[in-house]
Amino acid sequence: MAHQLNAKKDAAVVIGGVNMDIWGRPTGALTMGDSCPGSVRMTPGGVGRNIAHNLRLLGTEVSFITAMGDDLLGRALMDSCEALGFHMEHTLVKPGGHSSTYLFITEAGGDLCAAISDMDICAALTPDYFEPLLPKLKGHGAMVLDTNLPTESLAWLCGRARMPVYADTVSVAKAERIRPFLKRLRALKTNALEAGALSGEKDPERAAEKLAKLCPGRIFVSLGADGMIAAEHGKLHYLPAYETEVINCTGAGDAAAAAIVWADLRGFDLVACAQFAQLAGSITCRSTRANNPELATLPQMM
Repeated sequence: MAHQLNAKKDAAVVIGGVNMDIWGRPTGALTMGDSCPGSVRMTPGGVGRNIAHNLRLLGTEVSFITAMGDDLLGRALMDSCEALGFHMEHTLVKPGGHSSTYLFITEAGGDLCAAISDMDICAALTPDYFEPLLPKLKGHGAMVLDTNLPTESLAWLCGRARMPVYADTVSVAKAERIRPFLKRLRALKTNALEAGALSGEKDPERAAEKLAKLCPGRIFVSLGADGMIAAEHGKLHYLPAYETEVINCTGAGDAAAAAIVWADLRGFDLVACAQFAQLAGSITCRSTRANNPELATLPQMM
């Protein structure tokens, strides 16, 4: 079930990382320690940026706050964000800064093999930077954070936001940053490995149960091809994955996170939000890019 959305609240502020994705994909089998024939593509990415892009595809107004350098990549990233219709007036452009990059290699089928993330510029997004901005963000229905942000900034934003706060854990290495602030979240989207790191439980179901005790809001644990666990108020639900052609799994989790925010803003219950998240992930896997324009069809599935 869903309630009627207040149009003024159909807007989200997304705060997190943006980077240039460099994707290498072999034509055949990947041979470690050797050069493999294949393709290399460079596209804008980053968890925060991808979530913002997906929210725009879903028809949500987006203000995006991130950090980038004034270098060649930064200018390209800014142009791409503005072309998508993001409000970028609050983004930090650091003189002499090195814009973030994300280098990743997948198997021919699209599954991730290895990646290196260079996102040190996110450290410039400090509480001092956010303090004068927060009053300007009134009227947004949601604040979406990714854990590329420094821990002190996550603490500051979670403690002072006057709107529902959603978080994506990004990676095992960065998931721990959000753990002290789980009690302040409306929803947490994570995956099995990240949930395990946060909870200390290897079993995804037990991890979801433990996280649900720490977070009064909603917990969504993606299991990849095995589906999703959704938890709220002590109740757990398992949802199988939708069958889909897998071209590239990168970005599927970001699409799921965006769908969770979009559906929750419309008052959908826990299970429906998880179903939309699963659909969004399956649609994204069908694209060579981290953001599939076909995601715009998701609202028609309501």
